[in-house]
Amino acid sequence: MASELDIVIPVYNEGDNIVAVLRGLSREVKAPARVLICYDRPDDDTLPAIRANPDAHAGLAVEFVRNPSRGAHAAVMAGFAASSAPLVVVYPADDDFNPGILDRMAALGGQGCDIVCASRFMPGGTMQGCPWLKATLVRTAAFTLHHLARLPTRDPTSGFRMFSRRVIEQIKVESEEGFTYSIELLVKAHRLRWRVGEVPALWFERKHGTSRFRVLKWLPAYLRWYRYAFATTYLRRRPESVVRTRLAP
Repeated sequence: MASELDIVIPVYNEGDNIVAVLRGLSREVKAPARVLICYDRPDDDTLPAIRANPDAHAGLAVEFVRNPSRGAHAAVMAGFAASSAPLVVVYPADDDFNPGILDRMAALGGQGCDIVCASRFMPGGTMQGCPWLKATLVRTAAFTLHHLARLPTRDPTSGFRMFSRRVIEQIKVESEEGFTYSIELLVKAHRLRWRVGEVPALWFERKHGTSRFRVLKWLPAYLRWYRYAFATTYLRRRPESVVRTRLAP
């Protein structure tokens, strides 16, 4: 059966987390799905953890995608390049508490949403244990982008997000750092007036491993797309430069 959903999981030594994540996905996701494990190095401890626990992903097709470069951004781009399903979600490698929302996200995708956001800031969502600096920046950006720039999601900065095939193939990604591609695709889709949906999601500070989110390092890149969102709303910028002139081979 062809996959309806490709689940892209960028990993970096997530051996302590990945088995529980795959168990949750196997248990909760009912749509035909494929998991793309996107890794940098062959000695990443995520890979043997998965191979040693085949029962954890029963019913799920799991494939390993080698990142030809290094880092979170390149890993996600490798996952996008390897994907083929109508819907593609980037899923956190330490998140074993949200698998149950993927079918709801896929349902919105099937109803015509080109992007579906997993929202921590709508009723039913939560963000707990976040370091104060990151929490302040994320909540401030979320409030201003939703209420002032009028983005149709209450959680515009999260990297946990579902994209349609149209977004993956037609919107060019200019970002090169971290997870800034995610807000870039969101604000560009909004400028194109493509549909955006959201479902409530949970977020808890990770217990194992080290986060790859670098607030201060990536802040200038995030600010670029923050300004882009406001330009769409208040300067009525046109979308001609958003869509690729031709699809990548």
